[in-house]
Amino acid sequence: MKKIIILIIGTLSMSISQAQDINDALRYSTGEVEGSARFKAMSGAFGALGGDLSAVSINPAGSAIFTSSYASVTLDSDNNKNDVQYFNGNRNNTNSTINLSQGGGTFIFKSNNQDSKWKKIALSIAFDNTKNYSDNWNSNGTGDTSIGDYFLANAQGLRLDEISALPGESTSEAYSEIGNAFGFVNQQAFLGFDSFILEPANFNDDNTIYSSNIAGDAFNQSHSYAATGYNGKISFNIGTQYDDNLYLGLNLNSHFLNFERFTSFFETNNDINSTVTDVLFNNTLSTIGSGFSFQLGGIYKLTNEFRIGLTYDSPTWMTIEEQTTQYLETNRIEAGSVITQIVDPNIINVFDRYTVQTPSKLTGSLAYVFGTQGLISFDYSRRDHSQTKFKPTSDAFFSEQNTIIENALTSASTFKIGAEYKIEAFSLRGGYRLEESPYKDGTTIGDLNGYSLGLGYNFGNTTLDLAYSNAKQDINYQLFNVGLTDAARISNNNSNVALTLGFKL
Repeated sequence: MKKIIILIIGTLSMSISQAQDINDALRYSTGEVEGSARFKAMSGAFGALGGDLSAVSINPAGSAIFTSSYASVTLDSDNNKNDVQYFNGNRNNTNSTINLSQGGGTFIFKSNNQDSKWKKIALSIAFDNTKNYSDNWNSNGTGDTSIGDYFLANAQGLRLDEISALPGESTSEAYSEIGNAFGFVNQQAFLGFDSFILEPANFNDDNTIYSSNIAGDAFNQSHSYAATGYNGKISFNIGTQYDDNLYLGLNLNSHFLNFERFTSFFETNNDINSTVTDVLFNNTLSTIGSGFSFQLGGIYKLTNEFRIGLTYDSPTWMTIEEQTTQYLETNRIEAGSVITQIVDPNIINVFDRYTVQTPSKLTGSLAYVFGTQGLISFDYSRRDHSQTKFKPTSDAFFSEQNTIIENALTSASTFKIGAEYKIEAFSLRGGYRLEESPYKDGTTIGDLNGYSLGLGYNFGNTTLDLAYSNAKQDINYQLFNVGLTDAARISNNNSNVALTLGFKL
């Protein structure tokens, strides 16, 4: 065998070749309408309004709208409902979480110089949870493509001596050495070969042709998905008011993420020609990341009632570190007996650190304020998702993935409209948003439609706000990237209740 031999003591973390794809790029780069209850109640249409800490995350000039120092904190409850269809099977799944979604403060410093046109400076720091990854669902159905095709697609064309163990070598040693020497794809082929799913055309070291020991055209399959984590940012803001009508601002954003996912796939079939009858394939993924972005924004009062806003969001440069573990178990028939084969490497794969660069975004906003009675606001933003990139771009694998992203993704628009009406100390709010699909086909991930409602009460120096928001989106979730590429059709319905306590400092 021509593998690179590496000393292993027990269970080690190994740095192996990449296995990232377009799904990772979108997962870590897209966000949601998170933030204060007032912000959510108006579907995030705050680009020309300001005066809310979460509004500052949309347009950094919004901090200068505050007339006095202010702080707020928000708790919310997320409820995810997934209706999942996979071939002839239908499942309903629901899960709920409670999160600290927003917190921070802004400090206003007014100019003492009566002759200066620079009226005030605002300094802010705010935390926003931009995405909640908590989700779980199950799918089941009878498919016509086997999990064996996943391992076969990874193995075809690879030398047998590069996907199999040396004499006397343990599963852990072989799995780790193959990963270090040849990468993730060879590891998948090793799992298939060691579990007897794959059958080589011959057992010579230079063999590169394989077949599957799973036969048939009807496979009972179930897939479980469970994820936790969050994507958040801390914004350091400076805003200023020039003269009576112009507000300018800058955000420096520190991003961080934590994502964990467990998937379990089980397949069984009754075909009399199938040597392998049952397959259980478990995968875990653990991700941490940190990144940076900046925002430039302005708000201008055309009249006392009518305002316009413009914001530029830079790309986000997110550095990602990932770890995975795998477990495979099969049952096969030999001489009329059922033999269970367990391939449990008990090895943590530590992937090379890489960077995801998200595309920039431009947002234009309009707002009309009816004195102290209410307001209506509209935001439009556009982002070219095809410019999402893995880095370093000089890496051959990342270059290939970037080409896939350019061909699959497209520019997408987001529309948000919100309104507020005040009745003495009470405020009534509502909003609607539409986020277009980032995919050219419009079906891999569909358009997102959402609405929101809310109310608030002003106690004077303290405010209490409550919001309810709901969003629906259809997703075609592809179970595996090669071989078994069938997708589960997920209709996601996310509802959120947020409560914000705000107070003047």
